Amino acid sequence: MSKVKYYYDSDTLSYKKIERRKRNTFKYASIFILGSALFGFLFVFLASQFIQSPKERALARELQHMELQYQLLNKKMDEAQAVLANVEQRDNSIYRLYFAANPIPEEQRKAGFGGINRYKALEGFDNSKIIIEANRRMDILQKQIVVQSKSLDEIAVLAEDKEKFLSSIPAIQPINIEDMTRMASGYGYRTDPFTKVRKFHYGMDFTAPQGTPIYASGDGVVTRADNSSTGYGNHIRIDHGYGYVTLYAHLYKYNVRANQKVKRGDLIGFVGSTGRSEAPHLHYEVFKDDERINPINFYYGNLSAEEYSKLLEHASLENQSLD
Repeated sequence: MSKVKYYYDSDTLSYKKIERRKRNTFKYASIFILGSALFGFLFVFLASQFIQSPKERALARELQHMELQYQLLNKKMDEAQAVLANVEQRDNSIYRLYFAANPIPEEQRKAGFGGINRYKALEGFDNSKIIIEANRRMDILQKQIVVQSKSLDEIAVLAEDKEKFLSSIPAIQPINIEDMTRMASGYGYRTDPFTKVRKFHYGMDFTAPQGTPIYASGDGVVTRADNSSTGYGNHIRIDHGYGYVTLYAHLYKYNVRANQKVKRGDLIGFVGSTGRSEAPHLHYEVFKDDERINPINFYYGNLSAEEYSKLLEHASLENQSLD
């Protein structure tokens, strides 16, 4: 049974029963519901500002993890760029300098990153700045690696050509120094053994017993191994490339044939006294671009400093040649 409520009426000095109207009930109920809803909304709003939901906490952890990964990526890129910068510095100041190649300018290594905005598609996101910066640094690093890779390919070709050049030029004495009797005559004016007239001697004469081995002074191809050249008798010519040709004259016999490839130190023939020769010896000449030059400058490959000094001293004497 519902409770009955009364109120005191001062006019009649008596208690009267309170009559509840349905309209008032609806009014009060509406106010209560509206107030509750407003309070609930306010509570949810404040809670959303200060209290994270499980989903928000998961997203926050994911964002924190991504920022940590970005920091690690940045550190790795810093290390990679430091290593690459060291390689670039050595490439320009050592490798390319040694092989007489022009250094690659910094503008060329980082070319192609000005002008248009290549990262426009990455704009408008919450972390666009981080994403764009990471992509920009990776693109620059990739470009530098490509340029450096091509440079090292070029250096490898230059090194291979340099190695071939160093092995081709005539760099050793064609007769072992222990097999020589003496260095009879050098490059320059000498007395002709037959006419006794002072004339220019274009090679070096090494005296040695007949049959003493003669070696190729550099890599090359035998162009001649015959006795068809006046005065030289049995002789060999080797084309070393790069404008260098060597001639070995007055041989007793050959150990090579025309068009045969030889390496430095290969046995190519034996000392003799054929052609215009006074005694067994090797007459040795070096040509550069079809001009005969002094062979004394090409013995750094198998002589000590003391041996070379003695050879230089004997070669400078103006004596009588053997051919």
